[in-house]
Amino acid sequence: MAYNYRKLRGKIKEVCGTQDEFSSRLGIGRVSLSQRLNNQLEFTQDEIFKSCDILDIKKDEIPVYFFTLNV
Repeated sequence: MAYNYRKLRGKIKEVCGTQDEFSSRLGIGRVSLSQRLNNQLEFTQDEIFKSCDILDIKKDEIPVYFFTLNV
């Protein structure tokens, strides 16, 4: 199952400027973040919750950012 992270990528750019900055704040490597955004690895529950804190995403908006399917 592949997810569309376009909205998440936009929020990362808006809040952190770069994926490098976001991955640093999230506590994972740049390559690890890229693998998640390219559907090669899945975000863990902890990473999703921490991302919400960093990016000021409300808990009820999680499905929009993390679980929108590619069609």
